[in-house]
Amino acid sequence: MSDERRLLTIGQLAGYAGVTIKAVRVYHERGLLAEPPRDSSGYRGYGAEHAIQLVKIRTLAEAGVPLARVGELLGAGAEEFAAAVDEIDRNLRTRAEEIRQARRRIAQLQSGDRLFVSGEVADYLGRLREIGVSERTVRLERDLWIMLQSAAPKQAEVWIADKLAAVADPEFCELYVEYDAAFDWSADDPRLVGLAQRTRRWFESQAGSAEEAPPNDPATAALAAATTSAASPAWARIGELAAGLP
Repeated sequence: MSDERRLLTIGQLAGYAGVTIKAVRVYHERGLLAEPPRDSSGYRGYGAEHAIQLVKIRTLAEAGVPLARVGELLGAGAEEFAAAVDEIDRNLRTRAEEIRQARRRIAQLQSGDRLFVSGEVADYLGRLREIGVSERTVRLERDLWIMLQSAAPKQAEVWIADKLAAVADPEFCELYVEYDAAFDWSADDPRLVGLAQRTRRWFESQAGSAEEAPPNDPATAALAAATTSAASPAWARIGELAAGLP
């Protein structure tokens, strides 16, 4: 039997090493695996040395060694090999931590509001949903809290404590649901006067609470007020009426 017939085809070589033919060709292109000359029939014949080299390449690649560094490791001495492996291992650990953090954030996405606001604010928003406040208004509240917690985190802690206490009050919950319903009312709707009066009385009953304390940052206060007013002319009118009541 001639030497040519004892050589492996590229398909046989790939099968022997447990890789694809495409992978073998990639290793050729990257200079990791020598490409033998074609035989008289026009085929390339691979010998044992190719199979051994291919197994080494596959082993390093499966261990997480980037292809760009496989050639370096294949030709390295014992000390160089150990140093390179240590470096690659550190890089892999860093990447593993990045993946872990990314998975944590993906998991947080499933928790909805808690990705963007504190747990206390998320609980408050959940309570609003429970009492029947629309998702539109809940989202508006959430966006305002995102801004407030960023601009005034310490004061926001006080506000949210008061908000959580407020949603335990049935009167506040009733007011909030009506306030939510007023979103689409016209600014001259006569019902706004009564709602403004009741709102004013409730806040007066809470005298001294942080509910009435304005943000420390005037720009933040202005932006929050503008956002709310722009969302609903009726809401803006309620604020004007409540502020103007004797």
